Parts: sequence; structure tokens; C-alpha cells
Amino acid sequence: MRIRSLGVIDDAVVELSPGFTAVTGETGAGKTMVVTSLGLLLGGRADPALVRIGAKSAVVEGRISVPPAAAARAEEAGAELEDGVLLVSRTVSAEGRSRAHLGGRSVPVGVLAELADDLVAVHGQTDQQGLLKLSRQRQALDRYAGDAVAVPLARYTSAYRRMRAVTGQLDVLTTRARERAQEADLLRFGLDEVAAVEPRAGEDAELAAEAERLGHAEALASAATLAHAALAGNPEDPEGIDAATLVAGAHRALEVVRAHDPALAALADRIGEIGILVGDVAGELAGYAGDLDADPRRLATVEERRAALGQLVRKYGGADQDLASVLAWAEQGVARLLELDGDDDRIDELTAERDGLRGELGALARTLTGARQEAAARFAAAVTAELASLAMPHARVHVDIRQTDDPEGVEAEGGTVAYGPAGCDEVELLLAPHPGAPARPIAKGASGGELSRVMLAVEVVFAGTDPVPTYLFDEVDAGVGGKAAVEIGRRLARLAKSAQVVVVTHLPQVAAFADRQLLVEKTNDGSVTRSGVKVLEGEERIRELSRMLAGQEDSQTARAHAEELLAAARKDA
Repeated sequence: MRIRSLGVIDDAVVELSPGFTAVTGETGAGKTMVVTSLGLLLGGRADPALVRIGAKSAVVEGRISVPPAAAARAEEAGAELEDGVLLVSRTVSAEGRSRAHLGGRSVPVGVLAELADDLVAVHGQTDQQGLLKLSRQRQALDRYAGDAVAVPLARYTSAYRRMRAVTGQLDVLTTRARERAQEADLLRFGLDEVAAVEPRAGEDAELAAEAERLGHAEALASAATLAHAALAGNPEDPEGIDAATLVAGAHRALEVVRAHDPALAALADRIGEIGILVGDVAGELAGYAGDLDADPRRLATVEERRAALGQLVRKYGGADQDLASVLAWAEQGVARLLELDGDDDRIDELTAERDGLRGELGALARTLTGARQEAAARFAAAVTAELASLAMPHARVHVDIRQTDDPEGVEAEGGTVAYGPAGCDEVELLLAPHPGAPARPIAKGASGGELSRVMLAVEVVFAGTDPVPTYLFDEVDAGVGGKAAVEIGRRLARLAKSAQVVVVTHLPQVAAFADRQLLVEKTNDGSVTRSGVKVLEGEERIRELSRMLAGQEDSQTARAHAEELLAAARKDA
């Protein structure tokens, strides 16, 4: 991490070890700012009071190696990763504004907070996260139990998802029963109206044409008669001239001389064709006039039919307002009515499936409860044994596994209980700090210093089962000294074999076990307080351990003790 203008830190780079990193320094030097910086990178609250006096903003930048789940979430937010490494930055202005960047992309601070649960577990006297959450306690216990829980939990999860889907479908079908019944009634009424009229495709256009013809029958008949007379002649006027007679005379005139010129012969043939066409048209006109029906009763019938179709179009013709839309609506209505009428059968099927799934979930939940209870007993014994070596010899840890009564739940031992995506169990870690004390939730049953040691014991037992790759302990050694302090250091070193561990400590017994020791130190030039963070090696580390032991860097006795501590820690490792 790089920290700029945050609290007493002007500009410092914090190089954390892959294993166990101890952060030490005088009181007030700024060790807590290292913890605060990490909190900002993980979406913690931005307090403008953290900005160094005289600076416009505080900036924290970090390079974090992230596990696959966190990497996928970061990429969803638009971040770019390089070889699994994510660049994160957080800026807090003196006015209180906060900005976050993830992999070169500006993101809401909430995205950093989402990633935090998969990246770092923070344990401090006032900032407890991770396993203090009941959901994480249950998840951690499940991982501790291994396949005994994982196998039935996978089956349970699959059945639970199906149960949610079935229940959702049932809710839709049953809660909308009245609406579905009303819809079905309306559809039946409309379909009955359409069926009563029995419309045919294109019938509206045919009837419109027929109505137009019947409404002008006399004018049409008169026109056809006159046209026929003009073409074929009028029997009542034998002296009249008609087109057929004229065309026939023209054809006879050309026929006489057609042999003398092929061009004239072609014209004669064309006139002959005209004569034939005139005769055909005249015949059709005669037939049309004879067949034309001027019956007013037929016209009334057609208009009545058109009115019936028009009523259907107005009610069911949709936006297009035509008969084709009415027929399409009727076709869709029949399908929808079949669907609605089939809902009752579907409800029966889904109800039967739901009842079967509830029974299956109950059996699997009981299996999960049994496996968790067995693992909980082992886990509680292991944590209690760890606490005995961490200056809490009389403390006892219990794991409370309980269920909540729910008449709509699943059958479990002793009744019907609520169930969720991970079974019926609520898992909570309880602590009895001394004999005779009631077991209470660990957040309430331990003091600040005790709580960090309890969490350390829990993390050591869970090492290798919790996917969080980094643990941060702030003042984990508060109120502890002597042999207990050595045991704390030893357990932190053990935890660091499977994860990255960062510890802010005042105890040399703890710092001696670290793979890397960082010193936070400050100087005062009279006006501006600066703080730097540097890696201690060799002589510098011995001097710092001597200071932590005796308050004197140059004390020969303290130096000897510091060298002895380092040698013992290395031997223990």
C-alpha cells in the first residue's frame, strides 16, 4: 500500500509480507493509520477528519492479489486485472467527498465493500467483522465439517431452488385466481359472440362490394343495356347503327383485297379479332343485365350482415379495426382460454410437487443439522483448547445450533421449522469467559482484548477452511503478556502458513514470530509531523524488539532477550 496525507502519515509505502507481517512502533506513531488505510481500500467509511492538516485530500493505493470470486466481481465492475493482481485506490477530500478506483476504473465505494468479505477479515477491539456475522459463522462451520455437510448441502440447495420456483408459480396462479376467472369469463363471452356470427376471412370485403352493387342496381342495368345496344344493336330499332355491324362491314371490305398485300391482310385479321371481342363483350353485357339482382330484401340482408361484422370489428378488431384482426383475436383467445382452464390442473400438479419437495427438504435439513452438530462439538473443543493457551484458561466456547418454529416450514425433529437456502439451522458462536458465566454471543461475552484472542483462536482452528486470504488483527495482544503473548505469536505464525496475516502489536513476543516486521516511526520538525514505515532487518529489528521489551534500544540485557526471542521463534517455525 501507499499512504499519503492520512492522519500523521505524510507519505509512506507499506510492504506486507506474504506470510506474517507485524506492524510495530511507539504509541501515536500512526500504526492505526495502517489499519485505517486498509479499511479505506475495502470500502470503509471515509472520515474527512482523517485527512492530514493542510492537505486537500488523503490517498490510499494498493496492489492486491485477489481470489477468483473477487476477480470475477471486479471484472463485472469494469476493472482490469493483470496476473490476478488488482490495483485499488481510494481518495478522501478534506470536504468529505470520497472516490474509489478499481483496476483503473472509477467505481462506487460499495463495490469495494462487496469485495471486502472475500479479501480480508479484520479483527480489532472496536472493528469486528467476518466471523461476527452469523451467516459467516454458519458458512465457516460448514467448511470445517467438510463433505459431511457439503454433500447433503448441495442436494438441499438444488431442491431448495426448485422449491422456490414451484412456490413462485403457485403464488402467481393462486393469488391471481379471481383475475384469471374474470379473464376467462370475458374470453368466453367474446368467443361466443364471434362464434354466433361465424365470420369468414375476407367476408367483409365481399359484402361491401355486393352492397355497393345492389345499391346501384338500376343504374348498372341501364348502363349495361345501353352499352349492349351500342355494340350489338337494338332489336326495337332495326335502322340503328351498332359497332358490331360497322366492324363486320370493315372486315368484309378488306377480305376482298387481302390477297394482294400481306400488310392489308394482317389488318383484316386484327379487325376480325375486334369483331370477335365486340361480340363477346356484348354477350357478357347482356348476361350481366339479365343476372343483375335488384331485390331490396337481399340488400337488407347484406347490410344486416355487415352490421353484425362491424360490431365484432369494433369490439375485437384491435388497432387495425378489420375482420382479419377479429379472427386473429379469436384464435389467440381460444389458446388463452385453454391455458386458463388448465390452470386448475397445473395448480394441483405444482401443489403435489411442492409437498414432495418440502418432505425432501425436511429430510436433507435433518441430515445437515446432525452433521453440523457433530462438527460443532469438535470445533468448540478445539477453540476452547486454543483459548487455554491464550491467557483464557477458563473460557469455554459453545456453538448454538437452533431452529425457528414456522407452521409453513419443513418437518424437523420436534416440529415444523423455518428453512432457508442453507437449511433450517441458525449457527451462533457463544462464549462463557469463566466458570459460572452464561454463554453469550462472542461479540457480547468477551471484552475488547478477549474478543481479539477469541477470534484468533477461531481463525486458527478454521485455518484452511475459510476462503479469506488475509487476516488483519489490531491490538490482538491487549492485556496479555508473558507466556500467553508467546502463544499468540506462535498461533499467528501457524495461521500465516495458510493465509496472509497482518498484526498491529505492542508485544515483542508476537513481533518476533513475524516473517516481516514493519516499524511505523515519526519525527517532529516543530511544525509538521511526519511518519514513515520501513522494513526492519538485522540490527534494526533487534533494536526495535529491545525497545519494545525494555523501552531502551541499547540495553544489553534487552538486546540479549530480543536475540533470544528471535532465535526461539525461528526454531519454533
